Amino acid sequence: MKKVFGYPVYDENGEKILTTYDNEYSDMLMDIRVYRMKPGTVREFCREGEEVAVLLLSGKITLAWEDQSATVSRRSVFTEGPYALHVSTGTKICVTAVEESEILVQCTHNDRTFASRLYKPEDAPWGYSSVGKFGNVAKRRVNTIFDHDIQPMSNMVLGEVLNDRGNWSGYLPHRHPQPETYYFMFDRPEGFGASFVGDQVFKSVDGSFSAIPGGELHPQAVAPGFQMYTCWMIRHLDGNPWLQTDRCEDERYVWMHDAKFE
Repeated sequence: MKKVFGYPVYDENGEKILTTYDNEYSDMLMDIRVYRMKPGTVREFCREGEEVAVLLLSGKITLAWEDQSATVSRRSVFTEGPYALHVSTGTKICVTAVEESEILVQCTHNDRTFASRLYKPEDAPWGYSSVGKFGNVAKRRVNTIFDHDIQPMSNMVLGEVLNDRGNWSGYLPHRHPQPETYYFMFDRPEGFGASFVGDQVFKSVDGSFSAIPGGELHPQAVAPGFQMYTCWMIRHLDGNPWLQTDRCEDERYVWMHDAKFE
């Protein structure tokens, strides 16, 4: 049975590997890694035949690509919106840490070329979802950095979720044919939640991830007292890209949309 959840750790070089094309999470069809960077550290990313997205999780970095550069900062995923640089095949990204920083790098195979873009917080505003529904315990803020509508030449989707304390997300339980990876962070180190992948349940903790095969139901929950951040990453399938309208809810629970809860 393929693994669907992981608790990776940073190596001595500050690299944490989530999914690759040939590890036990290869069904995700993406290479996803997280890096801790000390001030002055430089990392370069350039992949032929692949697109690359670099998302700032925290800290201050200078991004350089093609003939452009930008210095961006983010105190925390819980307080500020995202900066993410997205480039197509063969485009080099140079990341220099100005302060202690953490970045997530998402890659997948794609031979198509498209214009590089640095997405800023105003490009991916947070929007509340499910306020007042399901007993008002599925409240979360969601942003979409890029998807098929925003960048139709991409084979990936990148976005973020902030769960209110003690609330659910991905609710009602839903599925879609495309594989999806969740990377979890919590506002306190002892924070935890529950991650459902089909009929399996895992304890989500800071720095863990869920590798959700296509077609599996995947709701999430966070314990009371903690905020949970989720970076959600979807891989389009050939001829079947994920669309915002593709959410397929478990028919056993759709009655809740019209139910009144005390």
